[in-house]
Amino acid sequence: MQNVSTDDFYRIIGKNVARLRKEKGLSQLDLSLQMGYKSVSVISGAEIYYNSKHFNLEHLLKIAQVLDVDICEFFTY
Repeated sequence: MQNVSTDDFYRIIGKNVARLRKEKGLSQLDLSLQMGYKSVSVISGAEIYYNSKHFNLEHLLKIAQVLDVDICEFFTY
């Protein structure tokens, strides 16, 4: 990976999560509920890196399992 700032890295991950989620036909609410959350706040904020909200490793593991994708898919740009 090139020299990427931390902020850009989190944005890349968020965009990849959003893309893969949409490809699988899931809404933010669907994904949130399947991850065990009651609202979309974790997903919606982290997908666009709103107020520096980002996914942690536990989030990414759960998302990969729900979407049935390799966790490495989140880190490509």
